[in-house]
Amino acid sequence: MGQTPAQLESVCVFCGSSDAADPGLLTDAATLGRDLAAANLLLIYGGGGVGLMGACAVAAHEAGGRVLGVIPHFLKERERRLDVVETIVVSSMHERKQIMFERSDAFVVLPGGIGTLEEVVELLSWRRLDLHAKPVVFYNPNGFWEPLFQLFQHTVDQRLTPASFMESWVSVDRIEAVIPALNSATGAGADTSSVTARMT
Repeated sequence: MGQTPAQLESVCVFCGSSDAADPGLLTDAATLGRDLAAANLLLIYGGGGVGLMGACAVAAHEAGGRVLGVIPHFLKERERRLDVVETIVVSSMHERKQIMFERSDAFVVLPGGIGTLEEVVELLSWRRLDLHAKPVVFYNPNGFWEPLFQLFQHTVDQRLTPASFMESWVSVDRIEAVIPALNSATGAGADTSSVTARMT
């Protein structure tokens, strides 16, 4: 099994790319971007300038943080590639995800749509297969991700997924709790009073 990083240097953020998202979620994404910059953590994200991912990346960049975008060439216009940050242009979604995975020490999942679901299910599937032990933190405002967690639990209840799978991530309901949760997962000793671990 892959080893949990002893110290975080880079964090991949998976999130929605819709500008129609609730303004509060866009604000939260920007807060996370600033928090990553303040923690001197490289933000790795999908390379676009729209939706939550754009809000997070722009805020991190404007706060003096390091940002790396990874975007397929066919999405450069649709997701409005953010040219003010370093961006790698790739040929496929598979290549995008592979680079994001390889270069990241941990993952944060903000609210998102079907694309975010696809990314996080693959990430957790790889963890289920012991291909990595990188921390995964869901930001779960107002129970946004509860239906997904319930579906995971349903597969456990049906004996299709081992119960230990439910310990593969941590869920927090305040955006300010994301960085402490990441640090806690690496044994950095951050305050985790607001962190709620997913339990079996």
